[in-house]
Amino acid sequence: MAEVGYNVAILGATGAVGTRLIQQLEQSNVPVKSIKLLASTRSAGKTLQFKQKDIVVEATTPESFDGIDLVLASGGGSVSKKFAPEAVKRGAVVVDNSSFWRMNDQVPLVVPEVNEDALYQHHGIIANPNCSTIQMVVALAPIKQQFGLKRVIVSTYQAASGAGQTAWQELMTQSQAYINGEEMTADILPVKGDKQHYPLAFNLLPQIDVFEDYGYTHEEWKMIHETKKIMFGDKNTKAIKVTATAVRVPVPIGHGETVYFETESGTQATAAGIQKALATADGVVLQDDPAHQVYPQPINAEGKRETFVGRVRPDVENDDSFHMWVVSDNLLKGAAWNTVQIAERLVALNLVRVPKDASALFPTEA
Repeated sequence: MAEVGYNVAILGATGAVGTRLIQQLEQSNVPVKSIKLLASTRSAGKTLQFKQKDIVVEATTPESFDGIDLVLASGGGSVSKKFAPEAVKRGAVVVDNSSFWRMNDQVPLVVPEVNEDALYQHHGIIANPNCSTIQMVVALAPIKQQFGLKRVIVSTYQAASGAGQTAWQELMTQSQAYINGEEMTADILPVKGDKQHYPLAFNLLPQIDVFEDYGYTHEEWKMIHETKKIMFGDKNTKAIKVTATAVRVPVPIGHGETVYFETESGTQATAAGIQKALATADGVVLQDDPAHQVYPQPINAEGKRETFVGRVRPDVENDDSFHMWVVSDNLLKGAAWNTVQIAERLVALNLVRVPKDASALFPTEA
């Protein structure tokens, strides 16, 4: 029997996540028959490598997806809005890393360690969750399974690279200016399109994305609704209470999160029991030995696919409630690796196929 292979396209191939998508796909067990690297017209003509072969980056058009089986997309929301339906129309399954499709009721929002079964309901597009949500639900999933979950309160410490390569570079430039005693300039953070910009170097910015209802940022609302959709199948469920505060910190790569959670009463949850559940969970590495100052750190998580958890401890003032500290590489598990991991599961489950109803659900632009 001939070996199955897939024609794969990477959309947004030249970005920080796109280049990591290429690397993660190289190391994956997805059988790639051909690879097409797509980007904007500005990046077209650049040469990147896939498995030591030079591949010329092409400008993205609807016809770019002719003959493609699988698209791994990280080109931003407007790009995915325009081109994901075009790819589906031509018979390709799209795993999209932008925020555009995440809250669409026809699109599964998937973290393989948490809700792989949702892949069976795909109609041609699968959404990759927000980076900060991914690492949190990976850590919470084994706790929910064994002890239940009633409430989650998360505060994030998110790296500059979560805002893109330009924000990352601006942090480096500002840091050098600060060290040199020079004035720091800011043109990107907290939000490039917002009115004011502030330096991130040697600073903290309690704003990620624009402000919305009740004084929450869009990033904070994403964490709330995505967590509910992934873990309970309903973005508006009342089965769990979730709230978030998202902060940008002067770290290049690797998000940290303090996660406070309340388990179901009567499950007899203990810190030791939670540590045991985490120690055997898929995708989790437990680093929790306070006596020897062992705990997760972004600098050590960089370049790794796992989610690292430590500082598990009870809330001594409230029964059934606990704290933990969660760290992961936001460009890998938070983006590129989770995307490729979804592709691996689609292949393994024989789900790289577009259902007949897809074109009606995701009409292309006129």
